Order: sequence, then C-alpha cells, then structure tokens
Amino acid sequence: MSRSRDICRIATRVTLVALLSMSLGGCVETVPEELVESIESLDRDLSTLRASDVNPAAYSKFSRQWIALQGRIRSEENIVRWPWEDNELETDLEALQVEGTQLLSDVNSRIQAQRTTAETKLAKIEQRLRLLNSRVGDIGSRVVLGEHPVETEVHVKQARLFLEQGQFEHSIQASERAGRILLTQTALLTNELGRYADDDLIAAWRESAQRTIDWSRTHRAQAIVVSKADRVLTLYKNGRKVLTYPIRLGSRGIRAKQHYGDGATPEGEYRIQRKRGPGQTPYFRALILDYPNIDDRRRFEEAQKAGLIPKSQHMPGLIQLHGIAQGISDQPYGSIVLDNPQIAQLFDQVAVGTPVNIVGALESQNSISLVLADLGDQEEET
Repeated sequence: MSRSRDICRIATRVTLVALLSMSLGGCVETVPEELVESIESLDRDLSTLRASDVNPAAYSKFSRQWIALQGRIRSEENIVRWPWEDNELETDLEALQVEGTQLLSDVNSRIQAQRTTAETKLAKIEQRLRLLNSRVGDIGSRVVLGEHPVETEVHVKQARLFLEQGQFEHSIQASERAGRILLTQTALLTNELGRYADDDLIAAWRESAQRTIDWSRTHRAQAIVVSKADRVLTLYKNGRKVLTYPIRLGSRGIRAKQHYGDGATPEGEYRIQRKRGPGQTPYFRALILDYPNIDDRRRFEEAQKAGLIPKSQHMPGLIQLHGIAQGISDQPYGSIVLDNPQIAQLFDQVAVGTPVNIVGALESQNSISLVLADLGDQEEET
C-alpha cells in the first residue's frame, strides 16, 4: 500500500513538471523583433525619401507614434506573457506597421507625381526659352530684354539641377520663377514691338510706301523702300521693282527712333542728300539721308514737351545706307547696312535726291508680328 502511494506521488510530480515545462515553453516575448525591424525599415525608407517634405503631417504623426512605441519597447523588452494574454504593444506595433506601409506608398506616389510635374514644367520652360532665344535673335531684338534672358537661364539651370538631385519641389519652383520672367520678357517685347502687329499703323506704312512707288512711276525715276521688319531694301525704277537686297540693322534698329545715341533706325520719307564714294567714307560706299526732316524734328520736340525724352537729349542725326569696312564694326547704330557688292551696285544706280522711304512693315504677317504671335501662343500653353 505504501509502495502504491509513493508511485502515485512520483507520477503526480512528473506530471506537474511536464505541465510546467509545457506552459513555460508556450510563453512569448512582449516585443516581437521581426515587427520592430519592419517598422525600423519603414522609418529608414521614409527618411531617405524625405517624407517630412513630401507629406509632413502624416510623417509627423507616424514619427510621434514610433517614438512613443520605442519608449514602451524599452520598458517591456524583458517581459514575457502567456500566449492567451492580450499584448497591446504588439497590437499597436502592427497598427503602426500598416500605417507606415500606407504612408510609404503615398510618399512614393507623391514623389512620382512631383517628378512628372517637374519634368513637364521644365520641358515647357526650356522649349519656351529656346523659342524666345531663336526668334528674338531672328528679329534682332535681344537688347529690348536687357538682363532678363540671363536671369531666366540661371533659373532654368537651377531647375535642371534640382531635378537631377531628386528635389522635385525645388525644381518646380525654379521652373515657375523662370516662367514668370519669360512672361515679363514677352510683355516687354509686345510693349516695345507691338506696333509691328498694329493693323492701322501697318496700313499707314503701306500707304506711305505706295506714295514713294507712285512718285517713281510719275517721275520715271528711282526710289527706295526699306522694310525694317523684314530686313529688305527694294529699289524701284519707273514704279517697278528692279532690285531687292537683304539689309542689317543695329542691335536697337527695330525700335522707333527717339533721340541721339539710342541706336534705333528712323521711319519716314527721306531723300539721299549726299553720296560718298571710295576715300570719302570708312564704309566702302555710303548714301547719306536728309535725316532728321521736319516731321522728325516735330516729333522730337513734342516728345520732349511731354516728358518722354529728357531735355538733356539731343536731336539725332547722320543716318545712312552704307557698306562694311575692314576693322570697323558693322553695327550701324541707326543706319542701314548692305554687303559691299550690293551697296556698290545701288550706289551706281541712284542719284542725290532719290527718295528713300523707311517703314516698319508692309504686311500684317511680318517677321516681328509672327514672332510675337508665336510667343503669345507658347505663353497660353504653359
């Protein structure tokens, strides 16, 4: 009987030890390492992507939660729990993991959208800048823009650099700054050169040119018509076109002439006052015009009275058609330049007293109005 009781006690102890061992083996840590590592990885990825800049509110919330959970992790890292016990820390970590995963996806989507926007804006601005540079060069009006082209190019380069560095928001801002300067440039050109798209003024220029052609026909003599917009000189004889030459103007030639030294080429009806041949001019051949005439002097005096021209400015003078001399700049500073073979031929065909009519443009669809229209179209598209 005693032996039977001993056996029962031993069996009971063995059973209790076994049950205790099984229970202890089923205990779990409060802080799951894999879950923590997953959130740490999410935090690193968000930091690398500059989530604080891309979605500051959501990233700030995520960071605050992560910091708070890290404090709880440190305080509970040595605690073990029974499998059936609630683990609030694990639940909160799982919730943060889900939130971080969603935030990472959102940040990636926003970055891709920013990249697309930055690339699109920069491409449009670069296209507009190329168009402006090429078309402004075509009509010789770069001086109208002053320092604006240089400033625009600086911002475009900044936008390109930011784009390559992945700083898409900064790239967008730089492109927008460049765009605003381009708008200013377009407005300057339109304000300064809009008269070349003025139908009433073009009609007046055309009427004036026709008077010169009619004079040639009536007097059976030569007459010259110059179109500044299209850079063309045409010689008429007996009212018929006999020669057409390309011409060059100075850097400010397409502007309206106002005062001495402004570099603009005047517009009006003139006559050849003197002819200067070899040895009489540094410009190979030269035809001196009777500029300023009565109309030019009247306009100058009216502009001074209206305060448009300072009283210190002088009445301009010495406008000529001339060739090119070696060692001398071919910038005409208000005059009109032809290549030497052409000025030589023209020189031999005209006499002192020959009418020379300089107009802005003869057609509404002239080179300058087309440039302004192109730039306006680009402005609307951007």
